[in-house]
Amino acid sequence: MTDRTKLVVRVGTGDRTRREARERIRALERDEDVEDRHVLVLEDETELHRLLSPANLQLLRAIREHEPESMREAADVVDRDFKEVHRNLTELEALNVVEFETDGRAKRPIVRFDEIDVEVSLDAPDTGQAPA
Repeated sequence: MTDRTKLVVRVGTGDRTRREARERIRALERDEDVEDRHVLVLEDETELHRLLSPANLQLLRAIREHEPESMREAADVVDRDFKEVHRNLTELEALNVVEFETDGRAKRPIVRFDEIDVEVSLDAPDTGQAPA
């Protein structure tokens, strides 16, 4: 069985992710093996909703399956307007979920992850303010 590359998505301040990164650094300094992790911390649920919109998920799956050579080809694969797909891909690139390889004028979208795991805490968000 091949290892799957996961993107872990969290909503919040990133404190947990920074704490885990420090622990991983200490483990590496002790020459311990550490799991390769990719974590994306989103500011709020609105960003999570944008990432996981049906249009974006369809696009991410199509890129993984069909490996289009350009944004235009990606738009053709999902049978959507190029401008809309361009906007979605630019948004996904800003979130570091999609990368582009440039070949001449074409920008080839690449998704390096096989799956996305979402972690959402049901605790009240830490806003830094005292409760009312």
